[in-house]
Amino acid sequence: MEGPNPNITLLGIVSDSHDDAAALCAALDLLRARGAQFFIHCGDVCAPAMLDHLVGLPAAFVWGNCDDRKALEQYAALLEVTCCGAVGEFVLGGKHLAVLHGDDAPTKHKLIALQQYDYILQGHTHMAEDRRIGRTRLINPGALQRARPRTAALLDLRTDALEILTVTTG
Repeated sequence: MEGPNPNITLLGIVSDSHDDAAALCAALDLLRARGAQFFIHCGDVCAPAMLDHLVGLPAAFVWGNCDDRKALEQYAALLEVTCCGAVGEFVLGGKHLAVLHGDDAPTKHKLIALQQYDYILQGHTHMAEDRRIGRTRLINPGALQRARPRTAALLDLRTDALEILTVTTG
């Protein structure tokens, strides 16, 4: 899937917001302040109303294991927020990305084994992770709920620099 703007270089990545609107808003505000041009949510959005916070942003999300998939898909269509289903594929800033929640180990291992992605973004574990497997860099931004600290990630697709950012709420 081609992204909305192939010239995007700063990607904001969040995951596992689990209905915590304050944490999601704080993460999005932090990422916007740091210059993020596109936002990806790696699943476990939970309540469809959480998608309200992505309206008007260049953003997409995948389903997590705690998500009501049908409800999220229907509400996302109403809001015109991009729902990628279980796996999303993008070309952003000339880089090939796959996005999944991470709870489906066979799919995750298949995507890694293909070695056709520059980045695979995932959530699920509630722990930030950054590692390379062959040519593919596996990134988990951590979680916005049930994690200490709460974290999000900012990826510079031009320089390959990744920052794991601590998210604080009021």
